[in-house]
Amino acid sequence: MPSLGKQIRRNLLAANRRAREYRMLFDGVRSTSHPVLAHIIPTRRCNLSCTYCNEYDDFSKQIPTAEMKRRIDHLGRLGTSIISFSGGEPLLHDELDELIRHIRSHGALAGMITNGFLLNADRIRRLNKAGLDHMQISIDNVKPDDVSKKSLKTLDHRLELLSEHADFHVNINSVVGGGIHDPHDAIVVAKRAVELGFTSTVGIIHDGDGQLQPLSDVEQEIFLQVRDMGKKNYARLNYFQDNIAHGKENTWKCRAGARYLYVCEDGLVHYCSQQRGYPAKPIADYTTEDIKREFLTEKGCAPRCTVACVHYTSYMDFWRAPQTIAAPAAAQPKSDLVQLQIR
Repeated sequence: MPSLGKQIRRNLLAANRRAREYRMLFDGVRSTSHPVLAHIIPTRRCNLSCTYCNEYDDFSKQIPTAEMKRRIDHLGRLGTSIISFSGGEPLLHDELDELIRHIRSHGALAGMITNGFLLNADRIRRLNKAGLDHMQISIDNVKPDDVSKKSLKTLDHRLELLSEHADFHVNINSVVGGGIHDPHDAIVVAKRAVELGFTSTVGIIHDGDGQLQPLSDVEQEIFLQVRDMGKKNYARLNYFQDNIAHGKENTWKCRAGARYLYVCEDGLVHYCSQQRGYPAKPIADYTTEDIKREFLTEKGCAPRCTVACVHYTSYMDFWRAPQTIAAPAAAQPKSDLVQLQIR
């Protein structure tokens, strides 16, 4: 249990973070010419090998720090509000703390998605000092199995360390859908997250292009229970997932390539982690004109998309300009089952 002094400090930091988040929302509503969220890859390598994942390998070198800083600089010039590290496993990058500080130097919110296995008390304190704002950990089951080692059993001690030491916001994402042996595990994970003072979200299995896979009746019931546990979190704006859970398509305007950018390890901008391959333009050459074009581009994969981060960053623009440009054939969905990461 954190001391009173530490809790006061956390509350002050949280208030400052919320103020910056409100500024992000204000800027996003005021102008459509900048990205709201960018995911950037510091390394494709991961220390785990979850069977559903198509976003990692076990051999890639980390991106040199100087190059990562150049990419962050350009995202800063584009006015990006949130820059978040994904992977692979971001904590495998030797100078991640310096990269977090570099994000904060641009006035952007700094986030990361991690499997959590490399966390300890010292590492968490270093992330505090670097200025990390948000961390997300996805936990797939209660006990490790042949699908995923990201279990509550293996991560619970690290979650306790986060509860004790982390000054940043922590969200725990549980999952339901194909490949998960016991969907009831999601309830156990979510309850533990709330008990430790974290926010909780729930993800739904999608295929290799982030496309919809409906849930069974039992999975739908569990999804609703876990979703309701996270009502205090801004990520509860997930009504699109209600349709996904029932196998229904969503009608919405996907602003990927404009409000949301996915910057791969090669420094190329893609629509998202599941639509890698378009526009595939170097971030160093990405301009406001590219943002304006993709803002108006209708994505063929949108109706059956489950990639939550793109939905969330598109919310503020649902009421705006119709999308009048058709996406090229290269940007159309393919297949393969993988897990949704709430991003």
